[in-house]
Amino acid sequence: MESPFKGKTGLTRLFNALHYSIDGLRDAYRLEDAFRQEVLLAIILIPLAICLPVSGVAHALMIGSVLLVLIVELINSAVEATVDRVGLEHHRLSKRAKDIGSAAVLVALVNVIAVWSCVIFGELIR
Repeated sequence: MESPFKGKTGLTRLFNALHYSIDGLRDAYRLEDAFRQEVLLAIILIPLAICLPVSGVAHALMIGSVLLVLIVELINSAVEATVDRVGLEHHRLSKRAKDIGSAAVLVALVNVIAVWSCVIFGELIR
């Protein structure tokens, strides 16, 4: 199958890439329960991070940790869709791929807890 980007340059390529990215976000939100839950978490935590009286670096770390969860979830969803496309029968490598993707999301969520805890407790100690 030929790439949709083949022969496209400049603004046309940029516009097409933006369109595909928006389609991906829309599909993830529509089809992935976990992504919707993490978007809700981001809708709550990002404004909260902005309102907290912490340094600019702390704001960036807190917001970045939340956005990282969304990024990892999008990649995990892509891996799962690819595995399912290859075959729906149970296979140890398919399970491993899905489990590792899920573990990556878990690590990203633990990162949110760690970053937010460090920032908030660090402010309380000062």
